[in-house]
Amino acid sequence: MNARVWLFDLDNTLHDATPHVFPHINRSMTAYLQEYLQLDEAAANALRVDYWQRYGATLTGLMKHHGTDPDHFLWHTHQFPQLRQMVLRQPRLHHVLQGLPGRKVVFSNAPEQYARAVLKLLRVDDLFEDVFAIEHAHYKPKPQVAGFRHLLRQYRLQGAQCVMVEDSAENLLTAKRLGMHTVWVSTAPSTPSHVDVKVRTVLDLPRVLAKL
Repeated sequence: MNARVWLFDLDNTLHDATPHVFPHINRSMTAYLQEYLQLDEAAANALRVDYWQRYGATLTGLMKHHGTDPDHFLWHTHQFPQLRQMVLRQPRLHHVLQGLPGRKVVFSNAPEQYARAVLKLLRVDDLFEDVFAIEHAHYKPKPQVAGFRHLLRQYRLQGAQCVMVEDSAENLLTAKRLGMHTVWVSTAPSTPSHVDVKVRTVLDLPRVLAKL
């Protein structure tokens, strides 16, 4: 297990982004579409959701259909003046992650600056070797295989060395196709065949180590 590299998703994996962070991002993205595509709020929100469902990220649809500059979009939609109040930290997280043998990298569809800020607020930034964010994936978000391949090349890894920990079953399907071990963070009643292990929370990882 020491040769393994843990690839952790960030939002809704290392912390619960549903109550505060995701609603803020969704509002920011809708406002961006309103301003720069000259849409009313309902149309902007519908387009945001449509691109997210079709491409895995609203940004991908904007780049593909509107030529949107990705850095401009990410900067405007990831402003968090109250991030400290939004991030929900689990006190045991550092202890649990520290006990997992192997290197650890965050693999997120979010921009690097945001990801690093969240890790710092979670007080686990010292445990991660690096953050592989959307910029490093050449703006090819999960579940697109291109972003995964960029990561494997950057860290000179084979898929079989990696354990992908994610809340998205779709993202884990790409990981499994590349030979990675897959851990699904979910409370869903059923488990897809491409998932090796399912846990309700990352705090449960120590008890499933033997299955990886």
